[in-house]
Amino acid sequence: MSPLLQRPLIGLACLLAAPLCLAQASGLTRTLVTKADVSVANREAVVARVEVSPGSAAGWHTHPGDEISYVQEGEATLLMAGQPARKVAAGEAFVIPAGVVHNAINHGQAPIKLVGVYVVEKGQPLATPAPAPAP
Repeated sequence: MSPLLQRPLIGLACLLAAPLCLAQASGLTRTLVTKADVSVANREAVVARVEVSPGSAAGWHTHPGDEISYVQEGEATLLMAGQPARKVAAGEAFVIPAGVVHNAINHGQAPIKLVGVYVVEKGQPLATPAPAPAP
């Protein structure tokens, strides 16, 4: 393909991907620590360091498997579809079942840092943006 045709296609791809880029610019940083097979067929464990910046939100999303997280520093409001909002703070942990739409909002002045362990379907994105659930 000629370079003149590639530029408009690249521009179109960036435009179409803008909502995903904005979602990642929300203040959420997820850094892979390791991933490995588990004893369940077609599943893998992913361990990541997760940080939500002060005044930011993770954004509504789901995972293709269970999330088990431990809060190392800071605090945030955890929102899960069908459940009341809950504060999570350093030293606490939480579990989010596969496919549950959720979000975390950091209203504080410091980042919230946690270790997330995800047992997910192989080959699927770790997180997928989702619409906010109906109140």
